[in-house]
Amino acid sequence: MKLNRQAKDFYKYFRFIIIPVVFVTFYILSVLIDPYRSWSIFFNRTSTEIFRELIFVLIYCIGLTEISLAIARFLDRKMRWQEFPMARFLLQFCVQIMTTIVFLYLYMNTTITLFGDGRKFSEINSIALRQTFVVSVLLSILISLIYTGNFFLQQWKVALLESSTLNLKAAEFKRIALEAELESLKMQLDPHFMFNNFSTLSALITEDQNLAQHFLEKLSRVYRYMIINVNKNIISVEEELNFANAYYYLIKIRLGDNIKMDSDLPDAILKKGIPPITLQLLIENAIKHNTASRSKPLLITIGADENGDLLVTNTLQRLNYNIPSTGTGIKNIKGRYKLLSDRLPDITEEDKLFRVKLPLMDITN
Repeated sequence: MKLNRQAKDFYKYFRFIIIPVVFVTFYILSVLIDPYRSWSIFFNRTSTEIFRELIFVLIYCIGLTEISLAIARFLDRKMRWQEFPMARFLLQFCVQIMTTIVFLYLYMNTTITLFGDGRKFSEINSIALRQTFVVSVLLSILISLIYTGNFFLQQWKVALLESSTLNLKAAEFKRIALEAELESLKMQLDPHFMFNNFSTLSALITEDQNLAQHFLEKLSRVYRYMIINVNKNIISVEEELNFANAYYYLIKIRLGDNIKMDSDLPDAILKKGIPPITLQLLIENAIKHNTASRSKPLLITIGADENGDLLVTNTLQRLNYNIPSTGTGIKNIKGRYKLLSDRLPDITEEDKLFRVKLPLMDITN
């Protein structure tokens, strides 16, 4: 809309720009083409003769301008440059030459009849007539070039704006798709979290109902905390660690000294960002796939490496039997990192240790 308005404004004031240019160019070309004519000859006349010639030339330039613009606008509707560039060029060039000849003949005849003091068109100097024709054709081409140049400029602006609009829409659609995918991954956390803890609660009910009651109370508090933070894309490591410690407290109710967790993080790391519930998923994953006993407890360590990445390590002591796994935890962590960061978690197994390196992100307000 803005470009269309600018184009209309341009065409509205185009005549005020082009007519003075055509008028001045007419005299410049006339002197350049005619070697016998000079500006001294032009001024070696009475002021009335000079003024009358200027008026005649101005009217002629206005008519030539209007005709050239009318031809260009008519062909814009009938034969667009984008569809027939070569045919349009040849047709416009030929039409302009023919209309210039007709207009020059009619204008000269009219002015001579009205103001020629008895002179006839046939008495006009043929060289001067040919020179006027050449100048008129050149001016007509100049007018068309300026008009067509502006036309292509406006088309380029429109194409540029449309391209930018399409890019913005594509970026917006991509953002919406990523947000939808991220929300889908977040929704997986809720059933995954509840399934694992209800399994623990079910086992506790048969073993110790008082402990099960205590576990349920703590679970409700932890779950409330989870609901508040799971809606965030990124959470501070400090908040995430607090949640992991609260969840670890629940695990201790179930496993006692069979599991131990230790964390030691500098303040700079605590202020960095991480996808919520990441540590809790890794703790769950470690408990699910490893044995834990008083003589051989499962050790989980949360620290940082020399590059400033978060390291979550657990002792690797695989179960002797396979537990069906959906792979929700690790896949979910990788999926959210893929959407939120240009770096992915690095998972390694070495020296009886299962290590997950989590890239940290800056938290934007």
